[in-house]
Amino acid sequence: MSVHILALVGSLRSGSHNRQLAEAAVKHAPEGVEVTLYEGLADVPFYNEDIDTEEERPAAATRLREAAAQANAFLLVTPEYNGTIPAVLKNAIDWLSRPFGASALAGSPTAVIGTAYGQFGGLWAQDEARKSARIAGATIVEDAKLSIPGSVTRFAETHPADDAEAVAQLTVVLTALAAAVEAPAS
Repeated sequence: MSVHILALVGSLRSGSHNRQLAEAAVKHAPEGVEVTLYEGLADVPFYNEDIDTEEERPAAATRLREAAAQANAFLLVTPEYNGTIPAVLKNAIDWLSRPFGASALAGSPTAVIGTAYGQFGGLWAQDEARKSARIAGATIVEDAKLSIPGSVTRFAETHPADDAEAVAQLTVVLTALAAAVEAPAS
């Protein structure tokens, strides 16, 4: 069985180290695992139940939901903005949490990783992302965690895809996420 993981990155910046971490996940996905980096979170408007109807739903939100429906699992890659999750990632979780009872996140194995400049690598944001995704119905894979501190210096001249330690840690996360898909919790 091939496992398809959809990666959602909480930073819109093209040079983001978190985006680069997601690119490394795409490049170094283990055999039998395909990671797709979702493009287009910047186009998704803030969640508003008034526009979440067949007649009004924005095309960008529909595209996000369609991509999520094709995934077996989710990889949320988050920086830490002012000690918490970036709005763009929280917004994606909000859109994917609906429709209530039948969301794309419901029961889906989900891992949260990230890198940040601080000494804890964005742990606060990762904890908030796990909390939000869990409440939205995702199944958080607790042993699939990765927080890389000191991103500004560590990745100043090295892309995470070329950092052997980061790649090894990513492989552990992706393998655990794929295992959660193949052997769902009972």
